Amino acid sequence: MSEVHRTVATPDKLGVEMIGIPAGSDVDLDLRLESVSEGILVTGTACGETAGQCSRCLEPIDGTVTVFLTELFAYPDSVTEQTTEEDDVHRIVDDRIDLEQSIIDAVALELPMSPLCSPDCPGLCQVCGIRLAVAEPGHAHELIDPRWAGLANKFSELAEEDKADEDKPGDQERRD
Repeated sequence: MSEVHRTVATPDKLGVEMIGIPAGSDVDLDLRLESVSEGILVTGTACGETAGQCSRCLEPIDGTVTVFLTELFAYPDSVTEQTTEEDDVHRIVDDRIDLEQSIIDAVALELPMSPLCSPDCPGLCQVCGIRLAVAEPGHAHELIDPRWAGLANKFSELAEEDKADEDKPGDQERRD
């Protein structure tokens, strides 16, 4: 049995579109390698700092992701290697094991597809795009259905005519 504690830099971004471990970031590996009858059993954790953006309001968010690994790497010419398909088990090649794809897969499965800055994030206003979390209370826009826009314009013209009639000085005297 051997224990390995290493910090490695990611060659590419690990994760999903909205959040992941950025390229060039450090990933801490805390692994235990055990020789078993059919190969090397690798167990342990990989931990890294994440960066991304909220899927509702697009604000930057960061955090930490820790994934747990349990992978068997089959010895060449072992029964496991001979009886399993190529994609079903990892293999030891030239006395080396490659954990990269295992870590990439584990990180992608651990991170949320739609990350949020807070569980109750209201998102963006659909009309003006302002973040609703910082907008004034009651933020709203008066939207008129395009099918009624012509009628709305007609009512506003009538209201302007009525106001103009009220503002005539001769009309005030007749009402009194």
